[in-house]
Amino acid sequence: MTHENQMLDLTAMGILLILCASWGLQQVAIKVANHGVSPLLQSSIRSMGAMILIWIWMMVRREPMLERDGTLWWGIAAGLLFAGEFVLIYWGLEYTNASRAVIFLYMSPFVVALGAQLFIPGEQLRMIQVAGLCCAFVGIVVAFSESLTYHTHRMLIGDSMLAVAAILWGATTVLIKASPLGKIKPSKTLIYQLSVSAVVLPLGSLAKGEAGIVRLTPLIVGSLVYQTVWVAFITYLAWFWLIRNYPPSRLSSFTFLTPLFGVLAGGLLLNEPITRALLLALVLVGTGIYLVNRPVAHRDLKNLTRGPVK
Repeated sequence: MTHENQMLDLTAMGILLILCASWGLQQVAIKVANHGVSPLLQSSIRSMGAMILIWIWMMVRREPMLERDGTLWWGIAAGLLFAGEFVLIYWGLEYTNASRAVIFLYMSPFVVALGAQLFIPGEQLRMIQVAGLCCAFVGIVVAFSESLTYHTHRMLIGDSMLAVAAILWGATTVLIKASPLGKIKPSKTLIYQLSVSAVVLPLGSLAKGEAGIVRLTPLIVGSLVYQTVWVAFITYLAWFWLIRNYPPSRLSSFTFLTPLFGVLAGGLLLNEPITRALLLALVLVGTGIYLVNRPVAHRDLKNLTRGPVK
């Protein structure tokens, strides 16, 4: 990792804001499409469509797809983690409500931080950065605090599924950065995940006995196109480029913005309430992101790049 890439520059931060806003809006798109297409089938359609698009992208750019570069099994492993994450998210949402799910799912940056410490050379979080992660997570809890005031045995099952999904999400990020996948083109990393999930997710839909496609309207079709073309193809490609070039623990801190963007989008597009708690949460998450990405003093940067003392 180069010295320049130890920190997130303005380009990376700008891309991250667009990604988080896009992923937050996706929550609204999924809710809209749920009226006509079952959730897991939605995710299947998204993976299949985006897989075709990334294949075309690689063909146009003449990027090798089948070369032997030692990434096959790593790619399959990343794809299984990716698919398992979405199966657990959609399955878990049948047992718990969406606001509780957000709190458990966004434990993922802590998984990334821990995994980076253990498996990625040069990834050393300082105490101020750990405090930043905690501050951002508190912001998420504040935003969705009402959902924690009650629970049932059924909800605890769903909460557990979302917690495991968070672990899989974080593990996917660490695996990509720490393995040979972190050195190949982002497009190939993405096609591994989309290809595996395009096989696993339809099987999950069948196993759950989903109703499938029950109604299609222009709005529902538009939602599916948004999820497929913009989210699964363009934003995921950008995300894997970021993972390849920047520290994953710093990138993950920005993902705390995603559910808040989702709530804002719900308020603007679905007339859902925007509360004072949400505004406080935005302040806490913003503060946490700043602390995680606070510029490193020259002396600290030398220590980070030098590595651990043996």
